Amino acid sequence: MNEKARLLEAIAGKNRGLLATEIDRVRVLSALEQLEDHNPIPQTLGAKELLDGNWRLLYTTSKRILGLGRFPVLQLGQIYQCIRMADGKLYNIAEIIGVPLLEGLVGVMAKFKVVSDKRINVNFERYIIGSQRLLGYQSPSQLIEDIEIGKKFFPLDFSLESQEQQGWLEITYLDDDLRVGRGNEGNIFILSKEKGI
Repeated sequence: MNEKARLLEAIAGKNRGLLATEIDRVRVLSALEQLEDHNPIPQTLGAKELLDGNWRLLYTTSKRILGLGRFPVLQLGQIYQCIRMADGKLYNIAEIIGVPLLEGLVGVMAKFKVVSDKRINVNFERYIIGSQRLLGYQSPSQLIEDIEIGKKFFPLDFSLESQEQQGWLEITYLDDDLRVGRGNEGNIFILSKEKGI
């Protein structure tokens, strides 16, 4: 079995990390490190055409992200990280599923700066939270278009103080449909490239 298949097998059935035990996390980290050793694109940030687009989260150790799935009667839906290399922007979008008509959305917009072959510094600038219905949410790409034309959203849409909302992300593995990253808080992120959303 190759390293990529081993990693995908290790994260299967873990609901993006929500169901991972400590033993699962160790197994995933081991498989991830083996995959990183076989990165086909060592200078990941030079592959702009591969990075650009919408990525769906498969697995993370981020307590902030996983915490969104721990509310009563609500479930964590799909989570996306959408990268716009030409603009130096990324968008984190989490769909929240719950009682009918109460589906929610949490979105964060950030600007990034490339600082090495693998690392970007990230400044989070805008936070949006609300009902998918009230926001008129249809897809990540449509939401990003609305943000870029200056649309404001109800009920919560506010700017973040960038000095308090800074971090970095290192992209440690990249191919046509899989991306692995490590963040400044020690979290790992495994994402799959989405087509047409």
